[in-house]
Amino acid sequence: MEESVNPTIQLGPVTFDLTLLAMSLLAVLMVFAFVYWASRKMTLKPSGKQNALEYLYDFVIDFTKGNIGSKYMKNYSLFLFSLFLFLVIANNLGLMAKLQTTSGENLWTSPTANLGFDLSMSFLITLICHVEGIRRRGVKKYLKAFATPGFMTPMNILEEFTNFASLALRIYGNIFAGEVLAGLLVTLSHQAFYWYPVAFVANFVWTAFSVFISCIQAYVFTMLTSMYLGKKINGEE
Repeated sequence: MEESVNPTIQLGPVTFDLTLLAMSLLAVLMVFAFVYWASRKMTLKPSGKQNALEYLYDFVIDFTKGNIGSKYMKNYSLFLFSLFLFLVIANNLGLMAKLQTTSGENLWTSPTANLGFDLSMSFLITLICHVEGIRRRGVKKYLKAFATPGFMTPMNILEEFTNFASLALRIYGNIFAGEVLAGLLVTLSHQAFYWYPVAFVANFVWTAFSVFISCIQAYVFTMLTSMYLGKKINGEE
């Protein structure tokens, strides 16, 4: 299977991946469009689209509240809800289509199937957790947690790096593998006409399974984010 290359643009020393930028923007716009559409003309007795929006919101709150705590849940509920919706869409975009130029440049993919994107997102989440931890608890009390007990300081610091890496690698491995196999099945269907029915059925089953896995990964990523954030802002409380 040939490796596809995303089109890029160079601005000074920085190279921007145009496909990742476009797909990330598309995912953000889809989240905004869904929330905007579902939140219009809300009533005290929800129905239809309002029911769907409130169900998703309550779902995210239910599985993250135990980590954040009731004291701070209102402060971070929209952040976690937005993160979950973004990941659900971003994880599945690459399964919906395959679009390439004649020169082999890839124009359509899941942003989270790119390791650089996942590492950047994981770094941003880690940074937010540290900043919020300092803001809520103060610098002295926050740093003291790394040296309590003293002999565990190296392990506490190492844990920060492993949390950062595992958050990115977990979602990358699952989403990237799903797209690779889906691409292989599409390639198989082009080999000979008698492979088409087999590839079509296999691709349909695999796509359905990958959508399920992608949603699970959005759940896991959001859950772990709430765990890391809750630990930073609450300490040992």
